[in-house]
Amino acid sequence: MSLKFACNLSFMFTESPSLTGRYQLAQQAGFKTVESGFPFGFTLQQVVEAKQNAGVDQVLINVYTGDVTKGELGFAAIPGKEEEFRKSIEVTIEYAKALNCKKIHVMSGKVEVSNTVNDTTYENNLKYAAERFKTENIVGLIEPINSITVPNYYLHNFEKGLEIVRKINSTHLKLMLDVFHLQHSCGNITHSIKKCLPYVGHVQVAQVPERNEPDTLGEIDYRYVFGLLEKEGYTDYIGLEYKPKTSTMKGLKWVKNFGYSL
Repeated sequence: MSLKFACNLSFMFTESPSLTGRYQLAQQAGFKTVESGFPFGFTLQQVVEAKQNAGVDQVLINVYTGDVTKGELGFAAIPGKEEEFRKSIEVTIEYAKALNCKKIHVMSGKVEVSNTVNDTTYENNLKYAAERFKTENIVGLIEPINSITVPNYYLHNFEKGLEIVRKINSTHLKLMLDVFHLQHSCGNITHSIKKCLPYVGHVQVAQVPERNEPDTLGEIDYRYVFGLLEKEGYTDYIGLEYKPKTSTMKGLKWVKNFGYSL
């Protein structure tokens, strides 16, 4: 079987309180590739050294989102925050290039009641980002995030995500398909994956509703989902953005049990 997995250092290997310490734990577990949120609290040099010392590749990094303690989750759809948005893109590009990371997840921000001004702001900001990513040979990703897990997140609808990716029509802006959010938002996983996949640049997984390992009790049959992704020709990485039910290492038994390897 040919699927490739990248562990998410913001969710997994939290046995180390430091994100930089998790690079080594991922390598020791057998991972060759990782992804992560933006490394708040660490300098670019610290993160690069942690990655290099572990000898792993980084496939994805989240955009600088602003002050998370104030609930900021990006600026892309927030009118009046265009300057902050552009700065967030630039600082994330700097980290991505230093990490030799080719994908950046652009977050939309939270909006209590969205309107056409948010829509226009989002489209204009994504057009700007796509052009910057084209220059840097980076792929930008937008991820619909369900309203149960993250209330008021602007991009919570997969149809809207598809619409904006189609409209901007750039090879440097694609959809991130997190099956956890897909199930929460619209279900009908088989049809939804087939519909989205031509526009998808990255896939993430976690069980619903507890966001644990794919083999834990929940709503999704991941043996089927992984088989469907293979059948439909998906060959890029699958990010493991789940919360280990016990320890990260114990939870990884599912990989071998499902017939895959790291």
